[in-house]
Amino acid sequence: MANTFKLLTRDLAPASSGTPETIYTVPSGSTIVMIGMTLANMHSSQVTASVTLVSTTTQSGQTQNTTAHLIKDVPIPAGSMLSPLEGKINMNVGDILKVDCSVADKLSVTMSYMEIT
Repeated sequence: MANTFKLLTRDLAPASSGTPETIYTVPSGSTIVMIGMTLANMHSSQVTASVTLVSTTTQSGQTQNTTAHLIKDVPIPAGSMLSPLEGKINMNVGDILKVDCSVADKLSVTMSYMEIT
């Protein structure tokens, strides 16, 4: 199994407020460990941000995963950034990470992760 460190960036997200934008979908044949994430407010006033993990995988002997909020409607002051991860998060094939903001195109997003193939 190969372990590759990667960085994903999104200049401005989401395209439409209230419609979470897909930032990353785990591809077939991979598992990832999300190591870090930042959300920078690019607006001239405060915005609120949400990050959700959409997962339908089922772990052995467990119930099926559902959508979970990493953060929900958290305020980010103008000119500030937020790091919504307290620790690492494992994501499986088909899991989706989404970001939403109270104002369209006002979050700059970075995500660092290790891809296991």
